Amino acid sequence: MKFLSCDTMREGVIVSASFLLTGAVLIFAASRLLPDVAYLPLIANVLGIVTLLLAPVILISTFIATVLPGSKKKLDQCDR
Repeated sequence: MKFLSCDTMREGVIVSASFLLTGAVLIFAASRLLPDVAYLPLIANVLGIVTLLLAPVILISTFIATVLPGSKKKLDQCDR
């Protein structure tokens, strides 16, 4: 597992949080801000739902990568 390090764990959490925030903003924009032109609210709503669904998937996969056997040695040197 070469991809496993302190930086990748931190980045996984940051990407998950940004997906969650982006999804919420897209859904809000689709319902309140965007005009009904060329299916724009529908596109924003679908993208918002997809990003909201991907946020926990990324977070869970980050967690699973940390509990795999052999990852304890690589993550022992992390500060937090």
